[in-house]
Amino acid sequence: MDFTTRPEIRGTFGVVASTHWIASAAGMGMLERGGNAFDAAVASALVLQVVEPHLNGPAGDVPVLFQKPGEAPVVLCGQGPAPSGATIDHYRAQGLTLIPGSGLLATVIPGAFDGWMTLLRDHGTVSLREALAPALGYARDGHPVLPRVADTIAGLAGYFAEEWPSSAAVWTPGGAAPKPHALFRNPDLARTWDRLIEAGEAARADRVAQIDAARAAWREGFVAETIGAWVDEAEVHDVSGSKHRAVLTRADLAGWQASYEAPLSYDYHGWTVHKTQAWGQGPVLLQALAILKHHELGGMDPRGAEFVHTVIEAMKLAYADREAYYGDPDHSEVPMEHLLSDAYNAERAALIGPEASHDQRPGRVPGFEAQAEAYVARAARNFGVAPAAPQEPTMAHLSEKRGDTVHLDVIDRWGNMVTATPSGGWLQSSPVVPGLGFPLNTRAQMFWLEEGLPTSVAPGRRPRTTLTPSLAEHTDGRRLVFGTPGGDQQDQWQLIWFLRLVHHGLDLQQGMDQPLFHSMHFQGSFYPREARPGEMMLEPAFGMDVIDALRARGHIVHVAEPWSVGRLTSAMRDPDGTLRAAATPRLMQAYAVGR
Repeated sequence: MDFTTRPEIRGTFGVVASTHWIASAAGMGMLERGGNAFDAAVASALVLQVVEPHLNGPAGDVPVLFQKPGEAPVVLCGQGPAPSGATIDHYRAQGLTLIPGSGLLATVIPGAFDGWMTLLRDHGTVSLREALAPALGYARDGHPVLPRVADTIAGLAGYFAEEWPSSAAVWTPGGAAPKPHALFRNPDLARTWDRLIEAGEAARADRVAQIDAARAAWREGFVAETIGAWVDEAEVHDVSGSKHRAVLTRADLAGWQASYEAPLSYDYHGWTVHKTQAWGQGPVLLQALAILKHHELGGMDPRGAEFVHTVIEAMKLAYADREAYYGDPDHSEVPMEHLLSDAYNAERAALIGPEASHDQRPGRVPGFEAQAEAYVARAARNFGVAPAAPQEPTMAHLSEKRGDTVHLDVIDRWGNMVTATPSGGWLQSSPVVPGLGFPLNTRAQMFWLEEGLPTSVAPGRRPRTTLTPSLAEHTDGRRLVFGTPGGDQQDQWQLIWFLRLVHHGLDLQQGMDQPLFHSMHFQGSFYPREARPGEMMLEPAFGMDVIDALRARGHIVHVAEPWSVGRLTSAMRDPDGTLRAAATPRLMQAYAVGR
C-alpha cells in the first residue's frame, strides 16, 4: 500500500493541483510571480478552458470554495440560473418530456466568467491582463491538443459540418480535426479575451475598475450583444433529433452576477467538511458521512468487499435523498437540518444489510413525503438498460454529446486555500457562438419538466448541479481541499478517498492510487436521466475475490478498464506550514506541482 505512482508533493511556498499539467504550471507560475492562491486559481481555470474545451469553457459554470487564514470558509456561486423564459410550459409546448442534453434549449445564464472575475477582483492581487495572459497565450499561439480532445472533435467533425458550422470553423479549421499533440489554436477566443482586456483597461488604471469593466463587457457589452444577436435567430439541432431555439436573452445576461454564500458543514471523526448548499450535490457527501458514522469503517480493509459494500449502500441512500429533496434553496425549502441529523441517519444506517439493495429508498421527511414518492416514480420510469460505460460522462456514447468537468486546488504560502470544479460550455454539447470562440452551456438538462419538484425548471432557479469541490478542517489544525470531475461520481470518489485518509491513514497520493468504485443505482443527473438499480462499477485492481464477493451479495458489478475511474486532486496545509499536494495518474493529465 505504500507504493505510489508519483510522490506526494511537499513544500512551504505554494502548491497547485489540477486536471491538466499546463494549468497546474500556469497557476504555479502565478505564485512564483508574487500572486496569491486566488490569482493562481483564476489563471489555472482560464487555461483549463483552453486545454480541456471538451470539459469546460468560459460560458460554463463553477462553484468555488475558499478559505483565508483565520476566517470561515466561503462559497462563491458561479452557477447561472435558468433564464426568464425557461418555464415548464415552454418546453412542454415543444413536445418535450426531458430537456435535451445538447443544443441551445438547455442553456442557462453563463456563470463561469463572472465567477472567476469576481474572485479575482475581491481576493486576488494581479491585474486583469496578468490573470488572462497564460490562457490568452495558449489560445492565440497554440497548445498541444490532448488526444482525448482530438478524438472528440474527430468523432463530431461530420456533425459539426452538417449541423453546427460555427463549431466546425473553430474545432476543425480547414475542414480537418486536429491531430493528437498537434498545436491547436483558437484565435476567436483569443480575440474575445483581448477585447475584454481592452474594455477593462479603457476604464482606468485601477485593477478593480478594470475587472468590473470586463465583467460589464461580458454581461452587457460586446459579449452579451454577440450572444444575444445569435440566439435571437439561431435554431440548432440537438439530441432530441429536432432543432430548437434558446430561451436565453440579453436581459438574462445583464441581470445576473456571481455571489457569495456560506457553505454547508458536517463534523466527522475530527474533521469539519464544507460543501456547497443543495443547489449542488455537495451535501450528499455530508449525508454519506452521517450514515457511515454509524459503521466501524476503521476495522475494514479499504480494498475489501465489506468496505466497498458498506460505502456503496450508504451512497445509494444519500443519493436517493439528493434526488428527492435537493434543489436551489432560494426557491425551494430543503430539509437539510433533518437530512443531516443524527437520529435520521441512524435510521438510514440501519437499512444497510448484508445484501445489495435494488430499491430506490429516499428517507421520509415529515412534510416532504410527496417528494420521496415522486422520486421513486421517476426512477422507475427512467430505468436504463444501456451497457455501463467504463469512464466518466466524457466517455459516454457520442450521440448524447455529453461533457464532463475539470478541477483545481491551490494553497499559497500565506495559507489561502482555493478549490473549484469548473464545468459546462462543452465543445461537443453546444455550438460555438460565432465570433466568440466558445459554446454556451447545457446545464438546464438537470431540471425536470414536472410541477412541484425542487428541481422543476423555473425562471431564476439554479439547476441542481453535480459540481462539488470540498474543503475540510481538522481539530489538529490541518486544512484540506480536494475534488474531482465525474458528474454523479464526484462525491462518490471523493468520499472513498476521504474515508481512506481518515480511517486508514493513507496520504494524499496513496489514496489516489488506490482502486476506486461507484454506484449507478440512482437517478442520473444528465440526459437521458437513467437509473440502473443495483449496478456498480469498480476497477479491476480490487481483484476477483472482491468482485466475486460483491456479486455474491447481489451487486451487479461492471469491471472498468484499468486506471479509468476517478480524476481526483487535492492539497493540504499542515499546522507547521508544510504544504502537500497530489493528483491522480488516471488519464495521464492531472498533475500536482509545488515547492
